[in-house]
Amino acid sequence: MQRTRRTPLSETDPSHATGDEPGEDRTEPADSTSAGSPSWRLTAVFAVVGLVVLGLDQLTKALALRHLTPGDPVDVIGTFLRFNLIRNPGAAFSLGSDFTPVISTIQILVAIAVVWFSRRLGSAGWAVAFGFLFGGAVGNITDRVFREPSPFHGHVVDFLQLPHWAIFNVADMAVTSAAVLLVIQTLRGIKLDGTRDIARDAVKK
Repeated sequence: MQRTRRTPLSETDPSHATGDEPGEDRTEPADSTSAGSPSWRLTAVFAVVGLVVLGLDQLTKALALRHLTPGDPVDVIGTFLRFNLIRNPGAAFSLGSDFTPVISTIQILVAIAVVWFSRRLGSAGWAVAFGFLFGGAVGNITDRVFREPSPFHGHVVDFLQLPHWAIFNVADMAVTSAAVLLVIQTLRGIKLDGTRDIARDAVKK
């Protein structure tokens, strides 16, 4: 009788692969707009957005200082939007005015962290959000470091006013936009590297 040859049990049969083995990578590209994009391209998106935000922030602050007078608001859209120039020593809503150096240090650390994690960008959405966050943080850091009364005690130039809201600037708008984008990306399940957890999506379905 002729013996039949058997396949060693250690060999993997593709027909029996379930894809649920422990430790297997259960992610897939989730961001169709950036899937397959080289990392340098997403880094470029991050850098361009950040520099544009920083440039607009500093330009609008310079124009506000040149054309506006503190205590003399100018109506732009009725009373809904006003140009109202102030110098803010604190954070949002003028909180923490006695801790300007601490706020400056925190913002510098945030900017450094954004640059550090930008090396892992794999999603266009995250790249844009990081650009907004970096540009906004550096815009206000620039004020705190270089404006009066002294380095790291500088007052931030704010000039945009809405009803029942703190006076703000372009940098503040960028940071807020970044926060919204980061929440959206998180709710969509898109990670910093541009992947989505397949297992979690399967549970939802």
